[in-house]
Amino acid sequence: MNLLSDRVLDHLRAVIDAPDLGGTPYEMEREIGRGGMGVVYQVRDLRLGRSVALKITEDCRAEAATLARLEHPGIVPLYDTGTLTDGRHYYSMRLVRGQRLDEWLTAAPPAAARLRVFLRIAEAVSFAHSEGIVHRDLKPANIMTGAFGEVFVMDWGLARMPAAGTPRYRAPENGDPNDPRVDVYALGRVLEDMASGDARAPLKAIAARAAAIPASERYPSVNDMADD
Repeated sequence: MNLLSDRVLDHLRAVIDAPDLGGTPYEMEREIGRGGMGVVYQVRDLRLGRSVALKITEDCRAEAATLARLEHPGIVPLYDTGTLTDGRHYYSMRLVRGQRLDEWLTAAPPAAARLRVFLRIAEAVSFAHSEGIVHRDLKPANIMTGAFGEVFVMDWGLARMPAAGTPRYRAPENGDPNDPRVDVYALGRVLEDMASGDARAPLKAIAARAAAIPASERYPSVNDMADD
């Protein structure tokens, strides 16, 4: 009896799970990634002749509505929404070409470059807060850096959900899920990651205050943290 390799099994699983894009203006190119909130594909928009990212879940309408409110250079723009023949929902957005923040950091970029990127992240999150939206799952894996200096805060699917986040970056209190200090905590942890190996005490103090417990000892806003 011949056993199938993991590579073959992964390919078969992807083929079986591949969505039927019939009736949409998109043509499948490849799968980009998958997680608990859905699957993201690179597809060809046949109307405009360009590749875009297409996220498919059982119901992503709330996430799409959140993205539609977040028109900011540091947040990936929403292009289109729709429903597949099997009833699942999708939305299309800009295809970001680059590296995740955790991957970018492995090249040990200069401290000045790291801080510039961090401030770009803070600007996008602060804008979302001004719209009453808290990300709730900020972490290096949800931040993309582009080849031309772009910085994007991704994956807004957990915004406003009652319980969310990745353990290291999730604020421990059980307070208001829409409290922006939840994201301040996560940004403190992200800054710790980005400042790893940097001996400057003020930078460590900023990260420590942002991730303080209880929440009342944190920066009251992302802007206050960025100012420091």
